[in-house]
Formats: sequence, C-alpha cells, structure tokens
Amino acid sequence: MIAIERQKQLIEIAESLQTQLDEKGHLNLHFICTHNSRRSQFAQAWSHALAQERHLPVSSFSGGVEITACNSRTVAALKRAGFEIEISVSNENPHYLIRWKSGTPLTLFSKLYDDVANPKSDFFALMTCSDADDNCPFIPGTIQRIPLRYKDPKYADDTPEESAAYDLCCHTIKTELQFIFDQLNP
Repeated sequence: MIAIERQKQLIEIAESLQTQLDEKGHLNLHFICTHNSRRSQFAQAWSHALAQERHLPVSSFSGGVEITACNSRTVAALKRAGFEIEISVSNENPHYLIRWKSGTPLTLFSKLYDDVANPKSDFFALMTCSDADDNCPFIPGTIQRIPLRYKDPKYADDTPEESAAYDLCCHTIKTELQFIFDQLNP
C-alpha cells in the first residue's frame, strides 16, 4: 500500500515523465544515491525490469557521488525477489549481470553519476537518498531533478533484521516504480 501523499508525489513524477515521453518517445531514468550501492541499484534494476514487462521505451541508469560497490545484501535481495544474477567482473567493485524473467540483461555496478555508462543529457535525475540530493546540488544534462527518497536499509546491516530490511526496501521501490509506470502511456 502506498500512502495517499506519496501517491500524489508519484503521480507528479509520472506526469513529468509522460510529458517527456510524449515529446521524445523515450525516457532516460538515472537513479542517484551517494554510494550507488543499495537504493539506486534497486531502482535501476526494477526500472529496467518493469519497463521491459510493460514494453515502455525507458532506459535505466544509476550512479553516485562516490564509488563503492553494489552491496552484496542488495544483490541477495534482488535474487530473493526473482532476478537471475551472475558476476561478470569480480573485483573490489563487482559487476553483476542481472536478468528479470527472460528479459534483456542489465549490468549493475557502483559508479559515479557522470560515468561513461550513464547519459550526459536528456535524463531525469531521480535522487533516491537525501544525502545525494542535499550534497549534489547540480547535475549537468538533466531534464529534471526529482527527489524520490527511500530509507537506507543499511541501518539493519549485521542484525537479524538485515534480510527483511533489504527485502522491504527492494519491494517498496518496485511497488512505487510499478505505480509510476502504470500511469505512463507509451
């Protein structure tokens, strides 16, 4: 269930996206969080999967203001949610090849928001954490900068609630992106 106030925010986001979709026929969604390790990775994965399911012309990206690694707990939560996952590059910042059902695979790894893998213009910057939203005041090339903040599941790291916290964050992001995408007409 999505609270009414949050639904209003999500509808406003969908309206902005629909305007661009009507004008350009395609959307670039760039999810930004400080470390690009949890929330922005969940959002990129679900945006990619849901766009394929709904046959929406959406390209999904993620980045941060620091490079760390896609958190292993994030990867585990995506796997529990039904993604097929394999490591394509194994190092301090692993690259994970993920696939939802029989869709086109996506590579997840931690990177800066301006990494070569990310768009340089004509994208929506969706800020998935308050820290990145507050500390990254200017992102060049954006159509619009949109706060879409989520509670960081790292509060539960190394506790008995860890898996539940990551699964909840993963599910919340999926549910809200489904809501947004349900408002769009290709």
